[in-house]
Amino acid sequence: MAHLTNPGPFHPSIPRPLHNPASAPAPAAAQPQVHDHGAAPANHNHDHLTSTTQLRTATPGASQPLMKSPSATHALIRGDRTTGMLTMSDDHVMMNQILATHAPDGRDVDVRPLLYLVEDILNRATEHVDFIIKGTQAQIEMEEKAQQANYIAMLEALTFTIDRIACELSYKALRGSDPHATTTAIFSFLSSYAWDAKLVLSLSAFALNYGEFWLLAQIYSTNQLAKSMAILKQLPSLLEHTAPLKPRFNALNTLIRTMMDVTRCVVEFKDLPSMYISPDAPALASAMTLIPTAVYWTIRSMVACATQISSLTSMGHEYGVSATESWELSTLAHKLQNIHEHLRKQLNLCYQHIEEKKDVDTFHMLLKLFDPNVAHIDNMKHLKALIYAGDDKLPLLDGATRRKVGLEVLRRRNVLLLISSLEFSEDELAILEQIYSDTRMHEAGMQSHYEVVWIPVVERSGVPLSEETRTRFEALRSSMPWYSVEDPFLIEKPVMRFIKEVWHFRTKPILVVLDPRGKVLSQNAIHMMWIWGSAAFPFTSYEEEKLWSKETWQLNLLIDGIDPLILDWIKDGKYIFLYGGDDMEWISKFVASARTVASAFGIPLEMVYVGKSNKREQVKKVAAIIKERKLSHCWEDPAMVWFFWTRLESMMFSKIQLGQADDLDPIVQGIKKLLSYGREGGWAVLSDGSNILVNGHSTTVLPTLVDYVKWRGNVAEKGFNLSFIEYHDQLHNVAHPCCRFEFLATTKAPESIRCPECHRVMEKHTAFVCCHDEQAIPDSLFAS
Repeated sequence: MAHLTNPGPFHPSIPRPLHNPASAPAPAAAQPQVHDHGAAPANHNHDHLTSTTQLRTATPGASQPLMKSPSATHALIRGDRTTGMLTMSDDHVMMNQILATHAPDGRDVDVRPLLYLVEDILNRATEHVDFIIKGTQAQIEMEEKAQQANYIAMLEALTFTIDRIACELSYKALRGSDPHATTTAIFSFLSSYAWDAKLVLSLSAFALNYGEFWLLAQIYSTNQLAKSMAILKQLPSLLEHTAPLKPRFNALNTLIRTMMDVTRCVVEFKDLPSMYISPDAPALASAMTLIPTAVYWTIRSMVACATQISSLTSMGHEYGVSATESWELSTLAHKLQNIHEHLRKQLNLCYQHIEEKKDVDTFHMLLKLFDPNVAHIDNMKHLKALIYAGDDKLPLLDGATRRKVGLEVLRRRNVLLLISSLEFSEDELAILEQIYSDTRMHEAGMQSHYEVVWIPVVERSGVPLSEETRTRFEALRSSMPWYSVEDPFLIEKPVMRFIKEVWHFRTKPILVVLDPRGKVLSQNAIHMMWIWGSAAFPFTSYEEEKLWSKETWQLNLLIDGIDPLILDWIKDGKYIFLYGGDDMEWISKFVASARTVASAFGIPLEMVYVGKSNKREQVKKVAAIIKERKLSHCWEDPAMVWFFWTRLESMMFSKIQLGQADDLDPIVQGIKKLLSYGREGGWAVLSDGSNILVNGHSTTVLPTLVDYVKWRGNVAEKGFNLSFIEYHDQLHNVAHPCCRFEFLATTKAPESIRCPECHRVMEKHTAFVCCHDEQAIPDSLFAS
């Protein structure tokens, strides 16, 4: 590219500076065009050379020395700082002048490739300043940017434009021209370009000059051609006095980097996808009003930088010892930094707006994808939409091999999506692992039926996971024998919204079942899993109804496989008391009275303490005392206690979801009572083998045992079972210990429910319940 130095009468072909708005028009220069999508031809109205008179003014002759004296040029620059920057402080007037030059013709210039090149030049140039000043050399590695197919053609079309601006910067810098006038001339020349193109083209021109300056500085000592050129530019003398110039170079670096920051920001606004954000969006509209000002001050900063470099090469290092010029650059940098901060703020708001629009589109896509009326070939679209759609990484971790795998391992398989937060109860995880392992071990063909995938739900805060959260996630993932999502951030925000709004995930884990084609068979099969384990496969409502049709209100249903010892007692035909509570005094009286009754009637009796559904720590203390005193058998493993009550809750929820929460159903009634009793006081269930005789509250069961002398006379005629039941019912009809229930936000609460004791419709209350077992809920909240 041609560069203007000091044109003389023997060099008329050297390109001359851009047209000053006050000058008379001259013939248009030939300029390569950049057209896209049928854009209108380029406007050449402002592409004029300076008049002959103006050229002669700048041409050295008898009445003008070849170079201005340092003091004269210094005065010009100082005058620019005092008059140019102060008298043009009225931004309104200034911007009206700039806006008057703006007449884009519709051409669409992709400035990204050019910007990548300019960034590379300026980054290397500004870094070399530091290296040369410090007297050290360093290797700088820049990330390679992908170049488009028309990159070279685009450069060829814009070379003339860039060269003209570079000449203008060099020429006006040498003359010490008014910076606003120079900036306005550049805007006039670039009138037909959009704001982003004006900025990148101007920055390219500046980079051309500045890069050449530092290229010579870098290689002049090893390349003879560069050395000769550097001597002409007085670089050896300049570089021998780098220490005094360091403040100036630092100020230049800061301003140039700020110019690049603003330029990137403006180009990013141009690249915003119009399908997600419109020009009237508040954040974008606000930015658009500031962009002309940002472009103006960035180009004007280029003029100031060019002036500083020209002063160094034309007047030597003596000029650089003054701090006033560094102050000017710092002032411009501060102004640009303020502009950049505001633009970046608005840009972030635009990105947030776009992200929200994309999230809405993704959410609607998920709704359509999981529409039960839409058929699909397999489940891959569904899994990619939920977990990860790209092909550049393996999104799953195989719990068996600890290797990363792709979603293909789940193609056309029944998939159970285990969705949970990182607050995954150890009890829940332990029981689920046991069910999963038993399935793989004892049911040879079941492993081909379904696979489990853990989807962690972690709130996104825009920052990497904290060390504590990351440790918790990795610990959970490493303990799971099934597939897990490799990184929680793979689960995008619209997917989490879908999981919460459509599949009703709140805090407790849910188990969503997908068939081999991706159809949802159950939005939450966790209750079926707790009740029947893998026997509930394929976890459909039909299968759930079929399983319930086989169940009756018996001890086998309550215990299932939790405690094999109880199942042995059932086979032996023993009487069995399940009991719970946290009142040690009541427990001691109950156990003693039960053994007295068993001894009096000669019945084989076994007892097992199964705790309460809350107050976990208190239950552990009670169990320890029972074991120490050898009062009865008890479940020392907290997981067994948790699973017992969780299965009961699951039975209740399952019945409600199926619409089978019939008040006349003995299973429903029995579950209601146990769940209510498990929240407060003591309770006991008496069975003869598996046949449940009494499901009673502490206020009725203990008196029945204590008062056995009052009903023992009926045993000979009615038998032990009926006599016990009748007397207990008499006490119950008097006491009426009403019930209470809690429905977590993870499940849908029924519109109404009747008390299983008094049969009245229960009142519905909202309660905030602390997760700590030690804190009970006021009984007043659960009045019938």
